[in-house]
Amino acid sequence: MIGHLIDEETLERFYKHLKERGIKNITPFSKGNTSLVFTGELKNEKILIKLQRKDSPRKTIEKEAKILEILQGTNIIPELLFTGKFEGLDYLVRKFAEGIPILYADVKKHHLLKIFEKTLALDGLNIDHGQIQGGKHIIIGKSDVWIIDFEKASLRRKPKNLTAAISVVFLSENAISRRVRERFKIDESFLKDMRKALTIYKKEKNTKEILKLLSSL
Repeated sequence: MIGHLIDEETLERFYKHLKERGIKNITPFSKGNTSLVFTGELKNEKILIKLQRKDSPRKTIEKEAKILEILQGTNIIPELLFTGKFEGLDYLVRKFAEGIPILYADVKKHHLLKIFEKTLALDGLNIDHGQIQGGKHIIIGKSDVWIIDFEKASLRRKPKNLTAAISVVFLSENAISRRVRERFKIDESFLKDMRKALTIYKKEKNTKEILKLLSSL
């Protein structure tokens, strides 16, 4: 899966480096445009490791780690455990987000309320995730929701996390919204009211109508 992106000797040295920091059972998990992702265990807890890709023109891990440090203790993200460097490459280690992307999840009402709560909190912190609209960065667990992958996040852009989340979950035409509409038997009247509620939020930062609509589901 990642053999063409990192040679075996370098990979073995990276594993050794992580083991020296107490991480065991390290396994390749996925690859992104700018990073290689692994899972492992630290103190009997599943964790995730993101290593900067050597061939990436964009250095994103250090930037993401700074955003995650700001978000520590907010319960929006899986906890950042530590960061480091391996042969000049940045990496970060965080707790694993137990759950599945919203695209494939059985979304329940309490999940929708958690998405509202956490994207609103991001807006309040003036952090724009930048990829909420894609859906794959919202992880649905049994009782909680996590937002992951802040490599394109910004403290300079106007935050649009809540509006992006409401759009992808209800208003846009996509697999997520179609499933949610069907599950909650959402009609055009609800969607019309939600569009109005979003307009109010954009102008006044008032979420009363959005929360009212979500609570009615």
